[in-house]
Amino acid sequence: MGIFKKLGFGLKKTREGMTGRIEDVLGAYEEITDDLFDDLEEALIMGDVGVKTATDIVEELRKRVDKNEVRNPKHAKLIIADIVADMIDGGEDMGLITIPSVILVIGVNGVGKTTTIGKLAAMYKREGKKVILGAADTFRAAAIEQLEVWADRAGVDIVKHKEGADPAAVVYDTISAGISRDCDIIICDTAGRLHNKKNLMDELAKIYRVVEKELPYADREILLVLDATTGQNAVSQAKEFMNVAELTGIALTKLDGTARGGVVLAIKNELKLPVKFIGVGEQIDDLQPFNPKMFAKALFEDTSSVEEE
Repeated sequence: MGIFKKLGFGLKKTREGMTGRIEDVLGAYEEITDDLFDDLEEALIMGDVGVKTATDIVEELRKRVDKNEVRNPKHAKLIIADIVADMIDGGEDMGLITIPSVILVIGVNGVGKTTTIGKLAAMYKREGKKVILGAADTFRAAAIEQLEVWADRAGVDIVKHKEGADPAAVVYDTISAGISRDCDIIICDTAGRLHNKKNLMDELAKIYRVVEKELPYADREILLVLDATTGQNAVSQAKEFMNVAELTGIALTKLDGTARGGVVLAIKNELKLPVKFIGVGEQIDDLQPFNPKMFAKALFEDTSSVEEE
């Protein structure tokens, strides 16, 4: 199955939910009116794009409708699709050029952080890159064990210490191993315990210092993994992490299991954080680099054309 079809399948619930509501609103009017705009805003909010983002989309729609003298509600759907594509565009490229480059991954338990790291490793290995993983989320023994399983699946090396070890020490050893083994990408699983922000901030600051000292000129990404099924709670969680970490982007998991995929819009529009990756399935190759235009097209594409074999 091609990437677009896989994305189409992954966004089926969101398309039926958010886009379905939009189509119901547009189909209920014979011409574009203020009431139509109000109903569209409500439909977008119900689709988990958030109040601010829903308002921004409708305001931009008003401008483009007036500018182009659009009267037919059916034509508004294409305009909304263009607005969404523009809104989520920008910053999605990882831009990892140096050898090695470093990816630090953050996220609370249950969001799919370890799985995302494993799929990232597999993706980069398929691209011909040499990858090493660092199990620096040492608070849970299960996190270390799970990462080992994914390292084995992806066929990449892993550096680990015992449960409770200093995460910065794991990162240091992973970087040392990555350099000595000529690795292209170093991916470290780091902590995500938001209930104690001071400890988390101190822990991350220590890790940053290690990376800065050992690889001062390396390209670096700090990815926050979020669970799309939590909808607007994912936005709230991102805000919390932004207070303690220098995030560069988001990996949004479990899009295939939710109708709340509209949260992608809120993350980019409200937080100005680019979405770098999306998870649209359980398989090892179901983590995809985020493509704004393809995402918007799959979100608004006619279901039958997306899903036909």
